[in-house]
Amino acid sequence: MSHKTNSLLVLTAIAILTALSVFYASRLRFDYNFDNFFPKGDPDLAYYFSYRDKFGNDNDYMLIGLENAGSLFDQAFLQKVDTLTRFMQQQPHVESVLSPTTVKSPIIEQFGYFEIPYLHPDEPGRYTQDSTLIYQSRELVGTLFSEDASAVSLFVQTSDNLAKEPGDSLIAAMYGEIERLGLQEHHVAGKVLAQSVFIEKMKIELAIFMSASILLVILFLWLAFRTVWGVLVPLVVVLLSVLWSLGVMELFNKPIDVMTVLLPTIMFVVGMSDVIHIMSRYITEIGQGATKIQALRVTVREVGMATLMTSLTTSVGFLTLLTTSIVPIREFGVYTAIGIALAFVLAFTLLPAILLLTKRPNPRSARRTDFSWPMLLRRVYTFVLRKPYPILYTSIGVVLVSLIGISMIKVDTTLLEDLGDDDPIIKDFQYFEEKFSGVRPFELHLMAGSGKSMYDLEVLQEIDQLETYLYQTYGLNFITSPATVVRSIHRAQNGGLPDNYTLPANEREMQQIQRRLAAFSKRSELRAVVTADQQEGRLAGKMKDVGSVRAAELNDSLEAFIDQHINPGLLQTRLTGSAVMLDKNNDYVVSNMLQGLLIAFLVVAILVGFIFRSLRMVVISLVPNIIPLLMIGGIMGFLGINMTVSISIIFTIAFGIAVDDTIHFLGKLKVELRKGKSLPYAIKSTFISTGKAIIITSCILIAGFLTLVLSTFDATFYVGVFVSLTLVFAVVADLLLLPLLILYFYKPIKK
Repeated sequence: MSHKTNSLLVLTAIAILTALSVFYASRLRFDYNFDNFFPKGDPDLAYYFSYRDKFGNDNDYMLIGLENAGSLFDQAFLQKVDTLTRFMQQQPHVESVLSPTTVKSPIIEQFGYFEIPYLHPDEPGRYTQDSTLIYQSRELVGTLFSEDASAVSLFVQTSDNLAKEPGDSLIAAMYGEIERLGLQEHHVAGKVLAQSVFIEKMKIELAIFMSASILLVILFLWLAFRTVWGVLVPLVVVLLSVLWSLGVMELFNKPIDVMTVLLPTIMFVVGMSDVIHIMSRYITEIGQGATKIQALRVTVREVGMATLMTSLTTSVGFLTLLTTSIVPIREFGVYTAIGIALAFVLAFTLLPAILLLTKRPNPRSARRTDFSWPMLLRRVYTFVLRKPYPILYTSIGVVLVSLIGISMIKVDTTLLEDLGDDDPIIKDFQYFEEKFSGVRPFELHLMAGSGKSMYDLEVLQEIDQLETYLYQTYGLNFITSPATVVRSIHRAQNGGLPDNYTLPANEREMQQIQRRLAAFSKRSELRAVVTADQQEGRLAGKMKDVGSVRAAELNDSLEAFIDQHINPGLLQTRLTGSAVMLDKNNDYVVSNMLQGLLIAFLVVAILVGFIFRSLRMVVISLVPNIIPLLMIGGIMGFLGINMTVSISIIFTIAFGIAVDDTIHFLGKLKVELRKGKSLPYAIKSTFISTGKAIIITSCILIAGFLTLVLSTFDATFYVGVFVSLTLVFAVVADLLLLPLLILYFYKPIKK
C-alpha cells in the first residue's frame, strides 16, 4: 500500500473516533460536589458520615442577611422580612425557616402550653419591649439579630445534598422575591449558592481559557512558521486531542468540576509541545532539500523517542496527583494523563498523515524561517561558554535564597480558599462574620457515660461547662445542644423570663423537664440534637472562619480542657463535622506533594539512566528542573502565600511539564554523541538544533498557562502564575545551566 493510502486509512479511523468523541463530549455536564473535597481514606471521614446520618448535614442551609438603614426595628422593613420568611417556607426543598419574625418564646403553665413571639412586626408600639427581651436572650443575638440592631438573618434549612437544578430554582425564586420586596441591602451565603456560583464560573472560565489559549497559540505559531499551513496543521491536531480527552471523560461519566475545568487548557498547550518539536524538525529537513518521506523518517527517528519520553514524564507528573486524598485532584491527574497520551498518539498518526497528504513546504521559505534561529542560539551558547562561573555561582545563590523563602511557607486553608478576597461570595461570608455568628460550622459528638442519658442533670452540667468554655475561650458565637433545649424548657416553665434560661437547680425540677421532653420527643428540634435512645447528642455551633492552623490550635486547647474538666464517666466527646474534615487535608498537603515529586524524580531518573547509563547524568538532568521548583517555593514564602491542597499540586504539574525540555535536549545530545562527535561539539550541535523548539514550546506553554490568571478562583490563578514562572526558570536553566553541567561533570563512555 502507498503512503497516501495509509494516510487516508489513518484519517478515516481518526474521523470515526472524532465523531464518537463529539457525541460524548456534547453530553458533558458541570458539577461541584462539596463532599468530594473531604480526604478519602481518612478514618475520621467514615465517623463523620455516621454522625451525619444521625443528626443531619451541617452545611445544608442558606443564610439570608437583611439590613435596614438605621435600625431593624422599622415596621415596613420587618413586614418585608416576614413576607420573605413566609415565601421561603412555601418553597420546594426547604425543610424549615428560622426567622426573627417567627421565632417564639415558649411558655408552659399549669393549664397548658403556648408561645409568645419575640417580635411583633405589625405592632410598632411593642418594639421597645420586644427589643429589650430580644437583646436579653443570648441565643438570639448574633444569630437572628445583629449585635448593633441594624440587621436580621434568616436561617433556611434545605433538603440534604440539594442538586444544582433545584438549588438554582430555589435561589432564583429567593432573589426574585427579595427584588420584588425592594430589600436593597441583602447578603446570602450557603452551600447551595456556592455550588451554583462555582458551576457558572466554571462554564464562563472554560470558554475564556480556551479562547485565550487558541489566540495566543495562533500568534506564536505564526511567529514561528510564518505560514497559514504552519498554523492550521498543529492547531487541528491539538484541538482533536482536547476533544478526544473530553469524550473519554464523558465515556467514564466524569463531569467537569473545579479541577478538570483546567484540563482543556492544559491539554491544549501541553499537546502543542509535541507537535512543535515534530514540525520544527520536519521543516528543518525540508529546508535542507529532503522529500516529505525522508523528512518524516528523520523527524520520527530523532524526535520520536524524546517526544515519547516527554509525554511519559508529563503524564507521570499528573499521575502523581493520585497520591493526594482528594478525589477531584486525583481524577484531574488521571484524565489529564490520559489526554496527554491521546495527544502523543495523534501527534504521530494524524500529523504525519496530514503532512503526507498536503503540499510539500517550499524549501526556500522553510530555510528562511529557520535561518535566524541558529544565529541567535550561537550567541546564547557563546555567552554560556564565556560566563561559566557567574552562571554557576548565580544558580547556587538562587538556591540558597529560595530555601530561606521555603522555610517561611505556612500550610493553612479556609473554607472558601479558592475564591479571591474581592469575590461577592467572600464578601457575603465576611458580612455574616462581622454582623452575625459566622459561617464556619462546629460539631462535637456527645456520648453519655455508661448508665447515663443526655437528659441526666449531671451530664447536662458537664455540657454546660463545655458551652461556657466554647463561648468564652474557643470563640463560638452560637451553640445548640441538649443543654440549650433543657434551658429553653426550664425558661418556659418559669414564665419565659430571660433570667430563667438556665439548667434546673435540682433533680426534682429536672424530672419535670424530662416529662415535658418525653411529650416533645418526636419534634424535629429535639431529634436534631439528641438520638431517640438519648445516649448520643450533638453540640453544634457557628464561628468565624479562622483558618485551619488556628482551628487546630483551638481544637488542641479544647481537647486539653475536656481532659482536665469533663468527667468521662458522665460524658465523652469527639470533634467532627465538615470543617474538621476539610482541615484534615492539611495533614496530607506536604506529604502528598513530596510523595508526588519523589515519584516524578524517580521516573525521570530511570528514563535518563536508560538513555545514558550514567548516574552522573541522572543528577545533572534533575538539577535544572529542581531549581525552578525551589524558586517558586521561595517566591511563595516571601509573598506570604499559604500552602493549600490546591496550590501544592503546582509543584508536580510544573516539574512534569518543565522536564520535557531537558529530555528533548538530552535525547538530541545522545543522537549527536552516537555520530561520534566530541562532547563540546555535540552540546553545541544539540543546543542549536533543539534550542528553537525548546524556546517556542516554552513560550506557548507559558502563554497558555498565563491565561489561567484570568480566573476568579485563587487556586487556578496560582496554577497559572507559578507554572508559568517555573517554565520561564526552567527554559533559562536548560539553556544556560544544563550545557555547563554536562560540559563540566559528564564523561561520555568511550567506545
